[in-house]
Amino acid sequence: MLPRRFDQARPFLTLGIILLAWIFLPLVVKVFTRASFFEIQAPLVVADSFVRDLQGFWSNRAHSKDELLQAGKQVAGLIARYEYANQQNAYLQGEILRMENLLKIPSMPEFRFEPARVARRDFSAWWQRIIIRKGSNYGIVEGAPVVFAGGVVGRVTEVHRYTSVVDLITSPTLRLAGAVAGDTRPVSYQGGLNPSFGAPRGTVDFVPLDVYATPTSTKRLVTSGLGGVFPPGLTLGEITHLEPSADGLFKNGEVQLDPRLGDLTEVTVLIPLNPED
Repeated sequence: MLPRRFDQARPFLTLGIILLAWIFLPLVVKVFTRASFFEIQAPLVVADSFVRDLQGFWSNRAHSKDELLQAGKQVAGLIARYEYANQQNAYLQGEILRMENLLKIPSMPEFRFEPARVARRDFSAWWQRIIIRKGSNYGIVEGAPVVFAGGVVGRVTEVHRYTSVVDLITSPTLRLAGAVAGDTRPVSYQGGLNPSFGAPRGTVDFVPLDVYATPTSTKRLVTSGLGGVFPPGLTLGEITHLEPSADGLFKNGEVQLDPRLGDLTEVTVLIPLNPED
């Protein structure tokens, strides 16, 4: 009976030896092994993303001409709106530059916009992230902010040769400085524990006592620009609930995020033009 029991325990003994060896390995070896493993599986992730794009292309080919004409009209309307918005943006940029020169204040950080396709989503109870199909080959750097039409997506946490990992603002591991729209006082935003099929939410702390928000009268939460990572004014979400904190000096609350965060197919990475600053 003893040899049989030893044979049954052999897999667990082997697993324990491997775990102990991994624990005592130098940090450099662990980092190299993890990066190498990611680079090995990166082509599979990218290939799977391209296959999904190809499937979407052929499924769109099955649409009728009437549907394509209707979609073309909607796209033409969006292009006209974006052209007008682009003209307004150019005028406002000129006004900002003029005010900076008059008031002798430093310019805001400048960014290069790099669009990227989402290759994979990795959602769990402890982190929520996506993998995009661009990496150091396009000049993406760690810490770069990621945005989309609805506001902030997250922040780049890992950069590999052809892919990058983006930590979403829904993830509890991401914290950043925000502000209530129209108010310059900074608050602290952090992602929450989001269920797999629930609406994305986050939390906000250190909100001034004179700020009120309810589900019927929400407050828009934006980036404050503090820290130099995210430009100011980018939408984070809507504050739906606030209550006094335990010390009574501030308020804490919940933030409702954009529901499109879990279905993104395209994002934009903001790459600093002067990272040394």
